Amino acid sequence: MNKIILDPCCGGKMFWFDKQNPHVLFCDNREVSTVANDGRNFEVAPDIVCDFQNLPFPDKQFVHVVFDPPQMLYAGRGGQMALHYTVLPKEWQSVIKAGFDECWRVLADNGTLIFKWSEHDIPLKKVLDVIGREPLYGHKSGKRSMTHWLAFVKTDGSSSVRKTQI
Repeated sequence: MNKIILDPCCGGKMFWFDKQNPHVLFCDNREVSTVANDGRNFEVAPDIVCDFQNLPFPDKQFVHVVFDPPQMLYAGRGGQMALHYTVLPKEWQSVIKAGFDECWRVLADNGTLIFKWSEHDIPLKKVLDVIGREPLYGHKSGKRSMTHWLAFVKTDGSSSVRKTQI
């Protein structure tokens, strides 16, 4: 298999420069093809439809995982934000923990996991407490620096247990 990179929540592939990259396996739990309120076409077209909380892949299959899960609690169930990003349930903790654990499971030893999180509704500190793992480094971005890009490295099968506070 030449798919060495996994994006388990690809959505509209909005941050990908090459939305057809042959090394990336794009997954999502839905397929969507519609016209957004602004008149642009919006499409969620994963290679595989699956739930990021229960990935259908063997352990340690991917050398790189990009985990950009749903991050909003309040987006209006039928609105454009919900369409583009989907909405977490009120009890979001188990969803995010299960998703991160699954991404970690399919990540190869010495592989990297990039985690994207927007603090629009839930602070990053709470998310890191839930996932219980320590990022190697990270970067804030966006107009208000509310979006965090974090890098995790899976060394010798360890879980990088969380030690520091943000």
